[in-house]
Amino acid sequence: MIESRYIYGPVPSRRLGISLGISPIPKKTCNYSCIYCQLGRTDKMVYSREMFVRIDDILDEFEKTKDKVRDFDAVTIVGEGEPTLYLGLGKLIRGLKDRTDKPVAVITNGALLSDPEVREELMAADIVLPSADAWDKESFRKINRPIGLLNYWEVRSGLVEFSKNYEGQLWLEIMLMKGINDSHETLQRYRELLKEIRYVRLYINTPVRPPAEDFVRYLDREDMERAEEILGGTSIDLLVSEGFQSVVEDDLEAVVGIIKRHPMNRFEIEGFLAKRGTVGSGSLLEMLVSDARVETLHYKGIDTYRLK
Repeated sequence: MIESRYIYGPVPSRRLGISLGISPIPKKTCNYSCIYCQLGRTDKMVYSREMFVRIDDILDEFEKTKDKVRDFDAVTIVGEGEPTLYLGLGKLIRGLKDRTDKPVAVITNGALLSDPEVREELMAADIVLPSADAWDKESFRKINRPIGLLNYWEVRSGLVEFSKNYEGQLWLEIMLMKGINDSHETLQRYRELLKEIRYVRLYINTPVRPPAEDFVRYLDREDMERAEEILGGTSIDLLVSEGFQSVVEDDLEAVVGIIKRHPMNRFEIEGFLAKRGTVGSGSLLEMLVSDARVETLHYKGIDTYRLK
């Protein structure tokens, strides 16, 4: 039986299809504590990059896992925090590319793109997906709630600089929230920001899973269409995704291993169990509710489960 420590899934990604996830970062370790984060508030706010785990340990687990899972479309480095905080990121990307012909993607908040070393390491990735939620220092503090050493204008300049030199696919994402950054004036500010960035795709998102803060609200279809028209992007909620997978044999531990990095709602869990041939999901849902590791949230009329 494979112990899933750094590799998880495959999980459905509305941008990348079926994604085999790589997590080189300890639980909730980040340089942001975004108000919309589906993992909840950041437990460990850090600024400096660290070698949290050995590169060889991740690559060894990847070798053992990749041939045992069903077909997947991409390998995605993201995990439980901000992946550019991992000091071995560049070598990890190259090591993964040596071991698979699937595209290697990195999902990042973009906070460390002001660092030339980080930009250079990301050059090896096939796809980089940075966020661009803020348009000035005030919105940066309000939405992303960064660690104090981060400067908005340096972060912005780093993203612009990286976009001009990166030869892979740069897919930008903006998270929109009702009453926070969805006004006509704000969308015009985003338009001005987008003019500075060289990107291939723009995805417009809104919280589909329980956010870190209760005051965060998602946009309805009409407001998303308005944002699409103004910004010229694609709404992520219109994209199709497939179900979750896991190489972990025990159903409960398989679900816990997934929600550690990617919260699941009850319907996603039911679909996951059906694919595994498990009859009935009620008992497992009851175990999740009583499991001290798991947090149950009622969001958009659906129970969603994530790790505490």
